Amino acid sequence: MRFEGIYTPLIAPFYSDFTLNSDAMASAIDFLVDTGVHGIIVAGTTGEYYAMSMKERVYLMNRVKELLNDRLPMIVGTGAIRTEDSIEYAKQARIAGADAIMIATPPYAYPTGREIALHALAIDREANLPVILYNYPGRMSVNMDEDTLDRLGRSKNFCAIKESSGDPNRLHMLARDYPHISLSCGMDDQALEFFAWGAKSWVCAGSNFAPEAHLALYKTCVIEGDFTKGRAVMSAMLPLMRVLEQGGKFVQCIKYGLNLRGIDAGPPRKPLQPLNKDEKRVFEQVVNTMNVTIDRIMGR
Repeated sequence: MRFEGIYTPLIAPFYSDFTLNSDAMASAIDFLVDTGVHGIIVAGTTGEYYAMSMKERVYLMNRVKELLNDRLPMIVGTGAIRTEDSIEYAKQARIAGADAIMIATPPYAYPTGREIALHALAIDREANLPVILYNYPGRMSVNMDEDTLDRLGRSKNFCAIKESSGDPNRLHMLARDYPHISLSCGMDDQALEFFAWGAKSWVCAGSNFAPEAHLALYKTCVIEGDFTKGRAVMSAMLPLMRVLEQGGKFVQCIKYGLNLRGIDAGPPRKPLQPLNKDEKRVFEQVVNTMNVTIDRIMGR
């Protein structure tokens, strides 16, 4: 599988009682398909997988596959503390008809590079699906280092990595030393740098509510190769990236952004709390300014 384009890590919409809102999920998926994103990721960080039971996650992957109706590829996150649980999610993803799976470092356990590789290889043996790795040391405490990546070369299924470390040196290392693993931007405020170093995909939570802006940067940099125009688009997006990456209320902002598009994303699951009035006002101003600026740059 070739990972190219904008991949949206889908939010999990909830009712006020925190049960899954399937109708809102259908609306969100139709919206993303209509605006032209290239794939959907289920049970990523943005999808609040950590706050769901196994039963809910299995239901979610099957429901999303049904709603997509083969209009876009579906990637399923297998994140869990226990390897055994990640293996079960991978098995269920295969049964549900997933096109690929996403494998992250188990949180809290603080595994070594070798242990991360053995974890990923165990999942791969059971699923035998294309894999996008998910390196996010900010939440998992450790990097998928060279030892991890070298060991994973035993399987052809490891074909991409979502790099969310924020470390430019890792970006350079991955692009230079592991060209066989497709590089995918997982740090939104560095998207321009990723594209300059050859990344052809972007896993971007903000595309849940602002797919047009994210597609504009992808088209400008990857399709057209116009990095002068790309810098202008990225400059317009940076205030939003700062809110998302540095504001401390990542999921809440994504969900409120969908509310602004007329899709009821509902509240985040506890312990997270929704945005307050001041936070909503600032967020709306940032989004509105970004949209106006990018429309002007793109001649829309």
